[in-house]
Amino acid sequence: MLARAPICVLLAGLICFGGFTPPAVARARADVAALQVALRASAAYSGPINGVRGPGTLAAVRGVQSRAGLAADGIVGPRTRRALGRIGLHRYGSRAIGAGDIGWDVAALQFKLAVHGFPSADFDGVLGPHALGALQRFQRWARLPVDGVAGRATLRALRQPPARSPVRLLWPLRAPLGNRFGPRGTHFHSGIDVPAARGVPVGAAGFGTVAFAGLHSSGWGNLVILRHRFGLQTLYAHLSEVDVRPGQFVPAGGRVGRVGATGSATGPHLHFEILLRGANIDPLSALGY
Repeated sequence: MLARAPICVLLAGLICFGGFTPPAVARARADVAALQVALRASAAYSGPINGVRGPGTLAAVRGVQSRAGLAADGIVGPRTRRALGRIGLHRYGSRAIGAGDIGWDVAALQFKLAVHGFPSADFDGVLGPHALGALQRFQRWARLPVDGVAGRATLRALRQPPARSPVRLLWPLRAPLGNRFGPRGTHFHSGIDVPAARGVPVGAAGFGTVAFAGLHSSGWGNLVILRHRFGLQTLYAHLSEVDVRPGQFVPAGGRVGRVGATGSATGPHLHFEILLRGANIDPLSALGY
């Protein structure tokens, strides 16, 4: 099973906490996301891949239909899908998906993997190296054979609810919330952003041991990763200062660093993630937002 019953634990006065589905994810549909990917590939749509069929998506569908000489009714039937090109082909579940495959089903798969906590690069309807890696990580999470092929067992596992936080954690800092967990532009934002002034202290969301502390080679800049019980990890990125070292025990609320703008950041903020056995989960599900 992908989702387990909530676990009563104490990670600093932490209480049992049930399921939470962020609004941006609750409204999203993988088939609509696949449609948006196909529309972008055909240069008919420049909006976000968010899985929500809004006015921009509908207008783009009608535009494709008009150019193809079809009735511009906004209904995506077989003829409209063919007019969308190769990303319009292969309905989700119609075949096993493997490395290098392209199509509607691949775009839907990318979106479902991201919602389940395994985002890759941009949603593009191509099972390239990044998407393949996300698929394999999900298979490992779901305790399936890690063969990199999305067959019936993998698609069935993706019908389960996404992972959720089994506990409530502490806010690493108190400030207005910025970008949330969920679709953003053409990709998936795997955490939350908390804008704050440079140098504001950042506290541990729960007691744990430092798994990484220092400058990361990716766009995270100065990064701290804490390992907690029950397969939980918390990640604190873009720090201006790191105040812990690998292997150190940190109490809940203990300072791990200070807000900064290191790495790929346009301004000072904390990027905060929570992972459960390697799956990204919405931090707000643990923070009681």
